[in-house]
Amino acid sequence: MGVDLSPLVVKEKVSIRDFSGMTFAIDGYNILYQFLSSIRQNDGTPLMDSKGRVTSHLSGCFYRSISLMEAGIRPVFVFDGKPSRLKAATIRERVQAKEKAAEELIVAREKRDMERVRSLSARVNYITRDMVGETKALLSAMGIPYVQAPSEGEAQASYMCRTGQVYGVVSQDYDCLLFGSKRVFRNFTSGGRRKIPGKNMYVPVSPEMIDLDRTLEANGITYDQLVDMAIMIGTDFNTGIEKVGPKTALKLIKQHGSIESVLSSRGEVIENLDEIKAIFKTPSVEEKPEIKFRAPDRDKIIQILCDEHQFASERIDPFIETLISTYGGRSQTSLDTF
Repeated sequence: MGVDLSPLVVKEKVSIRDFSGMTFAIDGYNILYQFLSSIRQNDGTPLMDSKGRVTSHLSGCFYRSISLMEAGIRPVFVFDGKPSRLKAATIRERVQAKEKAAEELIVAREKRDMERVRSLSARVNYITRDMVGETKALLSAMGIPYVQAPSEGEAQASYMCRTGQVYGVVSQDYDCLLFGSKRVFRNFTSGGRRKIPGKNMYVPVSPEMIDLDRTLEANGITYDQLVDMAIMIGTDFNTGIEKVGPKTALKLIKQHGSIESVLSSRGEVIENLDEIKAIFKTPSVEEKPEIKFRAPDRDKIIQILCDEHQFASERIDPFIETLISTYGGRSQTSLDTF
């Protein structure tokens, strides 16, 4: 998802507890996909309640949020709004990829190839409107704020970081750098390990921070040039230039200075270039979203998780206590700035 800038970004291994007391914007859809992919039963199917409704997203949101808050992290979830018209092709490709995986999954189940079943199952994830609504309801019950973006959630989260409303953005995607986030934090919600695609193996992962200014300085480029390079590589909003990856894009931008000069020298055109640039540089965002932390509502949490979705109360109760303890004896006034 998003553009691959991995060879160019400057990563620094960090500890979550190093940022205790700081507020972070969390890319809501990005993290929900992580939960749906990773929180599964042994046969590859997601967690479900007695009515067959998927609950992996609720489990991940509940436990991981509490883990972050126990470490002193103040999470603010940000959810996507209406996507740009230029994203239609990318969305269509993702749907087709899931449909293909779903077809292959049927064959794998028939062959009883359980490793293949587990691998393919993790790729067939759909975030529904109900899932988002349930997640928002749970966050509200937990006292954790969320922001509904008018368009791209990554753009909203990055704007909040750029304007000092949050310290950083928690997301696996590098696109946040293109939207101007000062700091992007990866592997904050992965539970310390990541599954290797196609294999029943896990590798340890550590939280890491990517600083935008340090990345620009290390590559000797400006923010505008980084956006130009991403468009050359290909983003969610365009296909890019054929056979141009991160390293080639860097070489081209240093030779020519801008994407316009690169295209002119090659006799090529990228449609809607100005509109694509505007998506990253001047996106549609909520400039002053309400970010208030409130006391958890124990009864509401139990209603959502236990009464509606059959979570075991004996497993939920200790975590609710932990959640409540993170607020301590704070008054409502202090909760608003917690």
